[in-house]
Amino acid sequence: MPGYEELVTELADREAIRDLPVRYCDCVWQNTLDAMIDLFAKDGQFISKGRKREFISKGHAELRKMYAGALDEVNPRPYIHNHVVDLKSKTTASGRCYVELRSAKKNFEWIGTGFYDDEYVKVDGKWKFASRKFTSFAMQPREE
Repeated sequence: MPGYEELVTELADREAIRDLPVRYCDCVWQNTLDAMIDLFAKDGQFISKGRKREFISKGHAELRKMYAGALDEVNPRPYIHNHVVDLKSKTTASGRCYVELRSAKKNFEWIGTGFYDDEYVKVDGKWKFASRKFTSFAMQPREE
């Protein structure tokens, strides 16, 4: 059975990890790109997997470019649900959460549903996304 200090540390780590997707969504809503990029480790990556294609952006520069385009194009508003966290070690963890996306440009119409598979890493005492993989269940077709 873990001791008191170990239990408190585990609880604090879980809370910090659960806070990452919440802050991520807040950054999207507030369009605070720098704060969003800071949620990722320096070599962190975002993977978007759809039915026919997969995109990978790795590192802060690629993430900034990808998010700047994506946030401007659709102006998404994400809603996170059911976050599950598995601590692997004192500095690594994984998790999954489900997301519903709506478009602020289209009167908050539903544009998609999916989930994030996340890998987390503790860097200088702070939890970050090491990898964030979005898999869509259903998405509205993009207008060309």
